[in-house]
Amino acid sequence: MTILVIAEHDNSSVKPATLNTISAARLIGGEIDLLIAGYGMQPAIDAASKIQGIGRVLVVEALHLADQLAENLQATVMQVAKNYSHIFAPATAFGKNIAPRIAAALDVAQISDVIAVESADTFKRPIYAGGLIATVQSGDAHKVVTVRTTGFEAVAATGANVTVERMEAAPDLGLAALLSREVTKMDRPELTAARIVVSGGRGLASGEQYQAILQPLADKLGAALGASRAAVDAGFVPNDYQVGQTGKIVAPDVYFAIGISGAIQHLAGMKDSKVIVAINKDPEAPIFGVADYGLVGDLFEVVPRLTAAL
Repeated sequence: MTILVIAEHDNSSVKPATLNTISAARLIGGEIDLLIAGYGMQPAIDAASKIQGIGRVLVVEALHLADQLAENLQATVMQVAKNYSHIFAPATAFGKNIAPRIAAALDVAQISDVIAVESADTFKRPIYAGGLIATVQSGDAHKVVTVRTTGFEAVAATGANVTVERMEAAPDLGLAALLSREVTKMDRPELTAARIVVSGGRGLASGEQYQAILQPLADKLGAALGASRAAVDAGFVPNDYQVGQTGKIVAPDVYFAIGISGAIQHLAGMKDSKVIVAINKDPEAPIFGVADYGLVGDLFEVVPRLTAAL
């Protein structure tokens, strides 16, 4: 079997989600090709060629792929798709944009958000916000799979010397154009890649309190900041802070859930964290059911004391 992994990158580097996706693909067995598409991306190509666990890097470089629009990227992937038994992509915004298009063009069912690979045709994925795990078996000739990256350890990003081959891009379909892009620059670690995450919920009462209470703790720990959907909906923080079923999926070494009740939608996004620390004044809060360490108390008193003690 030959497997194609579609790389997510920012032209200068390969995104960590790609390394987790390759790890999942390796469980199938067989040769793995990594496809990286874009324009002006030599640093990303150099980084891709050093990734362990792959046999080839397929490079597709064209001006109309510079913005990695899903329509043009899907057309390019389809030039080689039928040569592969499996096509893998990370279950990120990037992967969720391109994989369904590829599956539809191949006329196969997509297997989404995989957290375990049982065999070449059998996978496990969460359903009902992670409340149940479904085992899915596919009889399709081509399996299109998106991978929940928190379910797999990343392969090593360096140490290999992989063959790089260039291929032609499909013509520009002209169906979409990128009008603008706004990039948020943060001094903190990126939420999905951070080793420590400090998240706050509606219990913080306001955006001002969120910053005043959680930011000093995150600064001390070198942590990323996150939030529950309730905190985002209340306007405490921007949408890109949201952790949960409709936000980002994280699995850091330590996850602080502060003033978060623990609705199932939030648990779906962080329950794979190695250590969960919950602080809540309600002893019956569902978050304590998944927490490794729980502290019942007023967060406005407890968290500043914790920060001062660090």
